[in-house]
Amino acid sequence: MENFYDLLIIGGGINGAGIARDAAGRGLRVCLVEKDDLAGHTSSSSTKLVHGGLRYLEHYEFRLVRESLIERERLLTIAPHIIWPLRFVLPHDKGLRPKWMLRLGLFLYDNLGGRKLLPPTRDLNLRDAPHGGFLQDRLTRGFEYSDCWVEDSRLVVLNCMDAAERGADIRTRTECVGLERGAQHWTATLRSNAGDEQISARQIVNAAGPWVDKVLGRAIPDETHKNLRLVKGSHLIFKRLFEGDHCYIFQNRDDRIIFAIPYERDFTLVGTTDQLFEGDPAGIDISPEEATYLCDAANEYLRTEISPDQAVASYAGVRPLYENNAASNSTVTRDYQFEVDRGENGDGPTMLSIFGGKLTTYRKLAEHALQKLNITGTSWTADAALPGGDIDPARFDTFVADQCRTYPWLAKETVLRLARAYGTRMNDLLDGAQGTNDLGMHFGGDLYARELEYCAKHEFVMSAQDMLKRRSKLYLHLSDEEQSRVADWFEQTGAA
Repeated sequence: MENFYDLLIIGGGINGAGIARDAAGRGLRVCLVEKDDLAGHTSSSSTKLVHGGLRYLEHYEFRLVRESLIERERLLTIAPHIIWPLRFVLPHDKGLRPKWMLRLGLFLYDNLGGRKLLPPTRDLNLRDAPHGGFLQDRLTRGFEYSDCWVEDSRLVVLNCMDAAERGADIRTRTECVGLERGAQHWTATLRSNAGDEQISARQIVNAAGPWVDKVLGRAIPDETHKNLRLVKGSHLIFKRLFEGDHCYIFQNRDDRIIFAIPYERDFTLVGTTDQLFEGDPAGIDISPEEATYLCDAANEYLRTEISPDQAVASYAGVRPLYENNAASNSTVTRDYQFEVDRGENGDGPTMLSIFGGKLTTYRKLAEHALQKLNITGTSWTADAALPGGDIDPARFDTFVADQCRTYPWLAKETVLRLARAYGTRMNDLLDGAQGTNDLGMHFGGDLYARELEYCAKHEFVMSAQDMLKRRSKLYLHLSDEEQSRVADWFEQTGAA
């Protein structure tokens, strides 16, 4: 039946995208709707880490940490182009957590998840280069451990690409504005620029993130829905603050931590905050108080102080955490929770609502969500590469070197950027090109029309913002005039 689906997924963040991919791969007819762009909110506003969550050990969340550590290596294997290892430097600071506690926590961190691909923890002399020139003199000892970096919004997009290639219907700029439960299925009213449309679905996944309670209110209007604690996390981006590919993790005197992470070659990312948020989660930005907090926290460790006015950019997002009545925003659980509603008599079409979760555990969350919906079929996503990810993680540098030989007319930095963004799919993007003259209009830097055309066709890109801020971070590298030319291209081609 046309417009009838086994599963309607509301929300195009990482949880919805992961469920769409898994379900489509099991043969279900899937429709995913997102009212804005994929990863348009929370899933593009993270600290961009695939990690176990070292500080969660303090709150005895051993199951979450173990699951996250196992997933960390699985995700590295299936998407080594957008996920790669990082070494994190944790200075010991007298008066904060003692050395024995840090050492014990890192021992557990190394061993809870069956680490195989990543190197173990080691002790550091922070007076040695490059740390001695960057950190304050009192910081003499520390530890170095492993976690991973992820291009968060690209992780969402690649899951949706794979879902679409397996038959899923992925609709962006489409909002679910009405839900009505029938005896056998749901009727959903979807609103897009083309107008309103009704579809039917056997089951619904409510993966609307900060709007999950709002969707519940439309589906079940007679009940009160207050399951969320919205916690705002903000970040500052500075011109590169230190040399090297390592990151720093700084302990704060309020028992929180912040990160300083190499970002987009020329920058350093500093974040994040944990601030209770009320209001509209769309279009938020860092507050002056948050910017001051991040700089003050970092300046406890840095030899040369930073200030908010030195930041070249910032971003903020809202984490839709499950309200477990924790005393502080930093201790409220990052674990995911499900709410299953089958109607008054318990035998109607199901709605599954998702609260919490983190990037690292999205794939496992998807498996558990399908179990909750009694969807059968073999779990398959643990070993299946995401689009472009069919590369041995240990041989990524070899892959880049091979691509440099295949495309000698591209600068090495461009080959690396394209390899990191598209993996083996960069060959589809560059298919038939013999030089930059074959790539179409040049917008600035290493961005050409060929890449915009590819992303509009395959990656659901419809605007300059989609391209420059989510599919890439080229807004940091292009001038205002160059970005305006990209926006004009979308207007003229009708993609906007």
